[in-house]
Amino acid sequence: MNVPEIFASNVFNRQVMQQRLPKEVYKTLLKTIDEGYPLDTSVANVVANAMKDWAVEKGATHFTHWFQPMTGITAEKHDSFISPTKDGKVIMEFSGKELVVGEPDASSFPSGGVRATFEARGYTAWDPTSFAFVKDGTLYIPTAFFSYSGEVLDKKTPLLKSMAALNKQALRILRLFGNTTAKQVFSTVGAEQEYFLIDKELFEKRKDLIYTGRTLFGAKPPKGQELEDHYFGAINTRVSAYMRDLDEELWKLGILAKTKHNEVAPAQHELAPVFTSTNVASDQNQLVMETMKKVADRHGMHCLLHEKPFAGINGSGKHNNWSMSTDTGLNLLDPGFTPAENGQFMLFLTAVIKAVNEHQDLLRLSVASAGNDHRLGANEAPPAIVSVFVGEELEEVIDSLEKGVKYAGKGKKTMQLGVDTLPELPKDTTDRNRTSPFAFTGNKFEFRMVGSSFSLAGPNIIINTIVADALRQFADELEGAADFNAALHDLVVRNIRENKRIIFNGNNYSEEWAKEAEKRGLLNLKNAAEALPHFADRKNLELFSFLRVFTEREVRTRTDIMLENYCKVLNIEALTMEEMAKKDIYPAVNKYIRDLCATVRAKKDVCEKAPCAAEEKLIGKLSSMNEAMSEKTEALEELLIGSKACKTPAALAAFFAEKVIPVMQEIRMYADNMELCTAKEYWPFPTYGELLFSV
Repeated sequence: MNVPEIFASNVFNRQVMQQRLPKEVYKTLLKTIDEGYPLDTSVANVVANAMKDWAVEKGATHFTHWFQPMTGITAEKHDSFISPTKDGKVIMEFSGKELVVGEPDASSFPSGGVRATFEARGYTAWDPTSFAFVKDGTLYIPTAFFSYSGEVLDKKTPLLKSMAALNKQALRILRLFGNTTAKQVFSTVGAEQEYFLIDKELFEKRKDLIYTGRTLFGAKPPKGQELEDHYFGAINTRVSAYMRDLDEELWKLGILAKTKHNEVAPAQHELAPVFTSTNVASDQNQLVMETMKKVADRHGMHCLLHEKPFAGINGSGKHNNWSMSTDTGLNLLDPGFTPAENGQFMLFLTAVIKAVNEHQDLLRLSVASAGNDHRLGANEAPPAIVSVFVGEELEEVIDSLEKGVKYAGKGKKTMQLGVDTLPELPKDTTDRNRTSPFAFTGNKFEFRMVGSSFSLAGPNIIINTIVADALRQFADELEGAADFNAALHDLVVRNIRENKRIIFNGNNYSEEWAKEAEKRGLLNLKNAAEALPHFADRKNLELFSFLRVFTEREVRTRTDIMLENYCKVLNIEALTMEEMAKKDIYPAVNKYIRDLCATVRAKKDVCEKAPCAAEEKLIGKLSSMNEAMSEKTEALEELLIGSKACKTPAALAAFFAEKVIPVMQEIRMYADNMELCTAKEYWPFPTYGELLFSV
């Protein structure tokens, strides 16, 4: 495989544009991509024709406007390039209008009530900042999605708005430090994608995996991840072949797949790309997840992206490594090597700390879902309490700033901050805290709470927006300062003091931290039902409206959509559990009990005093648990009927969290205990041991 040759071979990127477009058209298009200039119709027609010719040469017969509705996945409607001619034949055509605007039916996508079902018309608009690509015989055009009346119906549009807000405020800060060369600041993301691979035949025998993506039942196998022998272990032949094909498919799409390895849990793996702009990273991660599943199918496997497909072992996250960079290549979260850069770094670092402290609720709810509720707080996933890890030495730097004393640097290489009153700053001082939700790792922040199936758009809309707001407040204060250095010092020290409570470098799993966090006044939103309603809090409505990321109506409708999705997921899980318990587990255990009873009778027929204590004890144990499971299943059925009385999405979500989930947990407890006591040939579906160690 010639990687440089195949890389981005299916992408209509700048290199292809430069080769295929007239020089002036190419320059005009770059202004649209880099500076947001509107695209003239005549230019769009030339671009569309060149894009079509290129795609047809790649085997494409159709095109699609590829968008991201509020379902968490992507959507596409395919139209062919064919256009009839008078002689009864066809030619391949693609106009600038077709490139720039599409008209998919919007009636069946989540809208939170902003439009009625009969108001079906929707529009897609080309996003030229994310390159078009060819896949499976179709030209894919990344687009935004909105309704006939102008309401935003997707995740891309607010992400672009949040990036614009961050760009505006970060540039104001850079100008204060004398940087006049940077024309753009954009957030960058590298998303570490975790996933499980299991045998496809076994997957197809589990209704819970098919319907919900996770196992609703499953006793712990004799071996899990206790020996820690899977993490970074040798990759077996079958998985290695899958990873090789996955890399090739992703590289063709211009996705910078860089790292692959076995993760902690058996059957769990990870793929990590090189950093890129957040909008592109979000689009590409959707392609990563889709491609993972398709390639797995070709290899006789199934890829699980649920946050907690198996109880008792590590769940899967999507570690969101976030930073800010300029178009000149400067990472604004890198301490740097010059005095001016160090002072600048401290300001941006302080802005992030302030943003996280003031908007813990938004960060928490940005990763809230029924699936992620199972993952957060265990097996290397951070807890629901949001905090910032900065490392021991940076924390000491912050302490010295607050106390007004000089930091010695412990003999490590240090650099002047560029402001006489600020202390020296050590470089590369952080370890990694695997329990921290939001950890500084040298030149970026790693947001570890994001679930493996999440769209990157949601969490990064929040991060971009809250950091933009902190930078806005800093710029407002510093732009009018008579003495910039003194004002910078005062601002950094004051904001560190006011927001220091969010910094924690210890064990986020400990009970002591939960108590300490409560003393500090930090939020502990334990599940999605508690977290999601905060999206529409007044302070958040004002934040998004002021920075023009969301309107108040959009925030309220998205709150309802997220709550409704949480309830729908749990309802599907409850119905699936009910069916499996009634139709599979209950009769299977009864059959085993019946055969055990027959064994006892046969023994007694031969010898009335034959020892049958073991069988009789097992019969009693299984009978008791099976009846208890049946009773709880009936209780679950009644609860689902009763849930219809809930009047609002928030009330329904609370009902599921407080009433339904506890009963589901009891049903599982009985079923899993019976699995351990039932002969293998009677149990109706593959066990954890088979699922986790079959590939």
